[in-house]
Amino acid sequence: MTKDSTRMLAGQLYDASDPVLHDARVHARTLVARYNDLGPEDKAERKALLATMIDCPSGDAYIEAPTRLDYGTNVHVGPNFYANYESIFLDVAPITIGANVMLGPRVGLYTAGHPLDAAVRVAGLEYGHPITIGDNVWLGGNVTVCPGVTIGDNVVVGAGSVVTKDLPANVVAAGVPARPLRKLTANDARYWQAEQDAYHQEDPT
Repeated sequence: MTKDSTRMLAGQLYDASDPVLHDARVHARTLVARYNDLGPEDKAERKALLATMIDCPSGDAYIEAPTRLDYGTNVHVGPNFYANYESIFLDVAPITIGANVMLGPRVGLYTAGHPLDAAVRVAGLEYGHPITIGDNVWLGGNVTVCPGVTIGDNVVVGAGSVVTKDLPANVVAAGVPARPLRKLTANDARYWQAEQDAYHQEDPT
């Protein structure tokens, strides 16, 4: 670890041109390029490669190609994780994702930030704040999650939303910036469970 890599993970200002950080990003881009070039028939190779790119102890994460990662080593996902096409993980700070999380197309998880003061920003210093996503979360297409945000369990975020502040558990949220629209209720569960029952009862003939 160098001064800048330590400061990066601590959420402090750091210089991204640090040689260790530069080499780590090049390594990640090499793996990502290889991953994105694999064909749909290369399932085993894709799974093995993804295991070297991100932290997924359950080993069952699935990320559609193409995807983008800054480092990959700071992405931690729980079981049954799925990300649709063109996901972006700017993981200069940890991105921690729970179980059964689904990302729609073009979802961006952005932990990276830059100083508001132009002089400091132009000098090349930046920072990152972690993103935490709970269990059973669904982020619709083109959702952007900003640095430092925590999203609670069971949350659904509508397509095109920009999440700038924490969202509590068990809500439907949407907007720019995203705000809770309503709570998820027992009526939601009853409706969708009835739909599921109808699906299973349907005569396939």
